[in-house]
Amino acid sequence: MTDPDCLFCKIVAGDIPAEVVHTGERTVAFRDINPQAPLHVLVVPRDHEPNAAASADADASMFAEIATTARAVATGEGYDDYRLVFNTGSGVGQTVFHTHCHVLAGRPMGWPPG
Repeated sequence: MTDPDCLFCKIVAGDIPAEVVHTGERTVAFRDINPQAPLHVLVVPRDHEPNAAASADADASMFAEIATTARAVATGEGYDDYRLVFNTGSGVGQTVFHTHCHVLAGRPMGWPPG
């Protein structure tokens, strides 16, 4: 399923250019256009769901594949330490309503994030 108005669906389809760093059967990973760390990649499922909670409910194995892809991206870029971030809802900063995982690495990251 795709959403014809969704930015990330258009990137997955190749209609909008992105610096793709990993493609899989069910996921695509590309560099964030406004990086917050030396490594800042977004991992998205090819199928459209509006957020992480919806993806987990729709297909738990897909949700796990997002994490597996994130690990492959981070380690492939030479990072053993990395952070995965899912924002679910506009109140916590989600701006594109297609499930995506931020993979961040390459600088110290305190807690709480932000």
